[in-house]
Amino acid sequence: MSKSKQNRRVANNQAMAFCNSIRTSSRKLNLVAQSIRGLSAEKAVAELSFSKKRIAKSVLSVLQSAIANAENNHQLNIDKLYVSEAYVGQGLVMKRMHARGRGRGARVLKPFSNLTIVVTERGE
Repeated sequence: MSKSKQNRRVANNQAMAFCNSIRTSSRKLNLVAQSIRGLSAEKAVAELSFSKKRIAKSVLSVLQSAIANAENNHQLNIDKLYVSEAYVGQGLVMKRMHARGRGRGARVLKPFSNLTIVVTERGE
């Protein structure tokens, strides 16, 4: 009585990694995701390793997870991998209050984002 096997959401020559609730806005995260789109996996890891953006470390861990999924779960050649898709979605938004003058309060929004990275094996 186990679960029925689910169909793959990506093609046979692709692997995916998803991370939700990354503590940054989707606009800032998309700048980093945009910098690795279309690059080979090796160049994308180097790009993120030396990036000055704070969130690049989180994106790097998701990318490494996608590469590991490709190698271990789908037996893809990691030397031929490239980042075919890297897209960002909005997550939840925490609403907090910040004390202001004259007994007033101001709303502080603390957004979260979702990140999906798909790596694909290049054909011959």
